[in-house]
Amino acid sequence: MKVVFFGTPEFALPSLRALVSAGYTVPLVVTRADKPAGRGKKLTPPPVKLEAQRFGIPVLQPEGKEQELLRRLKELEPDLAVVVAYGRFLPEGVLKVPRYGFVNLHPSLLPEYRGASPIQSALLDGKKTTGVTVLKVTPELDAGDILSQVRVPISRSDNAKTLSDRLAKVGAELLLNTIPRYVSGEITPVPQEHSRATYCYQIRKDMGRIDWKLPAERIFNMVRAFTPWPSAYTTFRGRRVKVVSGEPVSGDGEPGRVVSLENGILVGTGRGLFKIERLVPEGRKEMSAQDFVRGYRLSTKDLFT
Repeated sequence: MKVVFFGTPEFALPSLRALVSAGYTVPLVVTRADKPAGRGKKLTPPPVKLEAQRFGIPVLQPEGKEQELLRRLKELEPDLAVVVAYGRFLPEGVLKVPRYGFVNLHPSLLPEYRGASPIQSALLDGKKTTGVTVLKVTPELDAGDILSQVRVPISRSDNAKTLSDRLAKVGAELLLNTIPRYVSGEITPVPQEHSRATYCYQIRKDMGRIDWKLPAERIFNMVRAFTPWPSAYTTFRGRRVKVVSGEPVSGDGEPGRVVSLENGILVGTGRGLFKIERLVPEGRKEMSAQDFVRGYRLSTKDLFT
């Protein structure tokens, strides 16, 4: 089978590797444009582009060039197109080109969490289970018929990185299992229950600021959801501090006030205490709470804002 692959971030890499390893012919990879990254704002290619180049697969980055994309697809006459975290809507004309259409790997149990941030949203909402879905692509956002789904448990120790890595691996395996059964007609696509659909939106940098008046459990979920990006952060002595990990514990205290330093940094919240375990002071490397206490000489008079 000839399969064109659409994807951009690291999440898409296991799926691309799986298709190539399974012997599918991938004549083209379509990805987003190179973007400035890092302090020097150096133009950086997306992870999928680098991976495609390692495999020797031609790459197309059709930002604002949908006609070029349509032309290339018609020339290639693919059997199928696979979309994994591509990050752009596809024109309806493009969707009609492959013989078996487009299928998408989405990291949620659709129709729950349609949209751009299903992994972070599941963590932010304190979910205990999520999953991956392979579905047919339609012009409407994540609304196509479902071909297959797998449930995946969420651990209390998960953050967006660890959960994303696990879902990417499970999703790649599900794709390989689903594609041959779909094209052979073994799978009957199941329409989604649109009345049950929920939506999630693009994560912004400012969403990570910790409001210590929130319950400790909510802050815990923020830290998990926003690690590694955009990070959950607070202010200490006028400087930004990223909170990398921690957990809610019982107790009471003024929101933001350091309550105890005996076992980590215990900070008051709107309900309960939050124990900071690892953090990144502005301009410094990640460190343990104990190292932060020693380096900054914390006391129970200190306040995070």
